Amino acid sequence: MAQASTKSAFQETLSLPQIVALYIGAVVGSGILLIPGLTAELAGPASILAWMVMSILVVPMAITMGLLSARHPHSGGVSHFVRLAFGDRFGNAVGWFFLLAVPIGGPILAVTGAKYLAILMNWGDVQIYSVAALIFFIVLVMNVFGLQLAGKVQTIVVSLIIAILVLAICTAIPHYDAANFTPFMPNGWYSVMQTAVLLFWCFIGWEAVTHLSQEFVNPQRNAIRGVLWSAGVVALLYFGVAFLTVGTHSYGNQMSAASLSVMVQLSLGPIGGWIVAVTALFICIASANAYVSAASRIAYALSQEGVAPKWFGILHPKYRTPIGGLAFIMVAFIVVLYVLASGMISFSQLIQLPNATFFATYIGGCFAGIRLLRDSRLGKLCAWISLVVSLGLYPFLGWSGLYPVAILIIVNVWERRKRRIDLKVPTT
Repeated sequence: MAQASTKSAFQETLSLPQIVALYIGAVVGSGILLIPGLTAELAGPASILAWMVMSILVVPMAITMGLLSARHPHSGGVSHFVRLAFGDRFGNAVGWFFLLAVPIGGPILAVTGAKYLAILMNWGDVQIYSVAALIFFIVLVMNVFGLQLAGKVQTIVVSLIIAILVLAICTAIPHYDAANFTPFMPNGWYSVMQTAVLLFWCFIGWEAVTHLSQEFVNPQRNAIRGVLWSAGVVALLYFGVAFLTVGTHSYGNQMSAASLSVMVQLSLGPIGGWIVAVTALFICIASANAYVSAASRIAYALSQEGVAPKWFGILHPKYRTPIGGLAFIMVAFIVVLYVLASGMISFSQLIQLPNATFFATYIGGCFAGIRLLRDSRLGKLCAWISLVVSLGLYPFLGWSGLYPVAILIIVNVWERRKRRIDLKVPTT
């Protein structure tokens, strides 16, 4: 009876092409605006080796997330998988990983969008960070009023991303110069490994389609086919942009954070820069809205479960939106934006913090996959491969790898303190 009611509630309407589009939209996002230039600046032309290797190694991760999504569809994503496999404590920890990544990732998104305008307007830091604050303010207001990006708008965003990437690749080809690949590895192998770690930012998102997997036509078959096709498309787009970023030397000298705009302007001039800048703003606002919306609701859920401060669970009296969680994100955003603007930490260093929490999230997902997919030879193999790769790259996070560890310690201390307080409360 339960099975029948599930089928009646969720109709299988999403075909393979739609599934591929959903996965591409979930994975390809703001990272492509920022990462190719930063990786080229970090490791030089050798950064393309990291792009090539990560494009291959991400396939087992995509398959693992696809199988888990098909078997255990839930809006909680990886935190739900971890909760099923290892209990509430670890599931809550993964929820905290996501929640504490957004207040750092949000400013990165906002500043990225602002820098694409800055390169055209010759703005300084004051204008860049003012526009970044405005972008995030717009996102917060949208979430207070409960506005969600409609499916049609999201489709437009995805189409714009793909169109801009194809445009960037095609217009950059005439400006390719093989001389830009020498010296090939100016900063050594260690910088290439650091680049591979940074690329994780571009390849997250496979779990984002979890809550739609019950609507797949033949999910057991199409979930895997969908991630394989989308992984191939994503890898080609990413590698093409990264290769030509190096081939045209569209990075360095304050250009790295807006390398895509620099590359398109080589052929199209200022018009191409404006096309990319407007699209970048649209992409960053859409991405920030999605992450802030999800994080504010995770803050509310953690508060309801007693593992977060009570004020995280405050709802707007009229719109019933989680303004407590939004307030936390806003305060954290102001602090992080100030730290970034003051020069206390660089852009490339800051992005490593949320990147580390995503690493920890996927490591948890791999462990969950090993347990939950033990009856699937393919699923178990992919989970093990993904786990080994994630654990092998984790040390190259450097100091940022301590961020998830610090979160675990703080969450554990909070839960123990709350249990002691609960035990001291006299029963009536």
